[in-house]
Amino acid sequence: MAALPSLIGLDPQGVTSALVEAGTPEKAARMRLRQLWNWIYVHGARDFGAMSNLAKDFRTQMAEQFTLARPEVVTEQISGDGTRKWLLRTGAGIEFETVYIPEKDRGTLCVSSQVGCTLTCKFCHTGTQKLVRNLTPAEILGQVLIAKDALEDWPSTGPDRKVTNVVMMGMGEPLYNFDNVKAALAIVTDGDGLALSKRRVTLSTAGVVPMIPRAGAEIGSGLAISLHAVRNELRDVIVPINKKYPISELLEACRTYPGASNSRRITFEYVMLKGVNDSLADARELVRLLAGIPAKINLIPFNPWPGAPYECSSWSQIEKFAQIVNDAGYASPVRTPRGRDIMAACGQLKSESVKERASARLAAEKLQSGQLARMPS
Repeated sequence: MAALPSLIGLDPQGVTSALVEAGTPEKAARMRLRQLWNWIYVHGARDFGAMSNLAKDFRTQMAEQFTLARPEVVTEQISGDGTRKWLLRTGAGIEFETVYIPEKDRGTLCVSSQVGCTLTCKFCHTGTQKLVRNLTPAEILGQVLIAKDALEDWPSTGPDRKVTNVVMMGMGEPLYNFDNVKAALAIVTDGDGLALSKRRVTLSTAGVVPMIPRAGAEIGSGLAISLHAVRNELRDVIVPINKKYPISELLEACRTYPGASNSRRITFEYVMLKGVNDSLADARELVRLLAGIPAKINLIPFNPWPGAPYECSSWSQIEKFAQIVNDAGYASPVRTPRGRDIMAACGQLKSESVKERASARLAAEKLQSGQLARMPS
């Protein structure tokens, strides 16, 4: 039996069209849209039966034709520092991770855009997992809904929200899943939906240069760049997409990023690798490269994972590096590692999902079809 289609992730026109195709008159569908939207994204309704201001027969019809199901929570882990990590599943072999980081003045949700990744950044655990597939808008939004469910963070428009920031910094490269990320973030920032300001949403990229202007124009979120090196010969190794889009091209795209200003700075992420990219000469070159770009620099102590080829820079070296950057006038916080004890820190996310071969998938589908045909009616 085929799974019911989900209303989660559809834009308003998509929801209206789905209702009309399911037999709701167009005028009634337009009226029901806002009610459904409010229940799904403001109140976090998990089933249609909870939608008390809708007619009972309409709720029954919706439940028979659509679903509001979230991803399955395979595991939830809570770090000693309060960080939470969920391993989520939406089908056989489709697993991905989401992390919530509580802080004194905010709660940041780190959201995945892909299962696995096409990039092979050498310091990143996700980069050791080949791309399985892009996540859909429903799967991207499902991560936000799961977190808000677990944190009892409804309604989304409440004054004391626990999820205050969303960062597309989980598994995958968001700009290689542009359309689905764009669709999901439109709902995250919809004032009648999850209602986060675009200033509280950040998209992180390893440097898909041609898509950066489009992200600024069409998504309008904050931008974070996984830089991690100041010389092409080194960045070619640790962030291999640099071979296609070298540092000069990446920084030019940042200089012209729509909306970038001193009040809305681009974040440059720089993981500190012992003896690799942490010299004081590297710090001075970083300052030189970013001249003229409204920037903030996040220095990230390397978070180890099994088989990692690098070590974290010493704390004294990180402090010396940060001092040079700070003296040049850049905000340069050293990111405190969070969730290391549950492998939830920056660069540690990975699932066991692997890309299924087409022949194996067809064999499984044929077997399932045969089993269904043999089932008694």
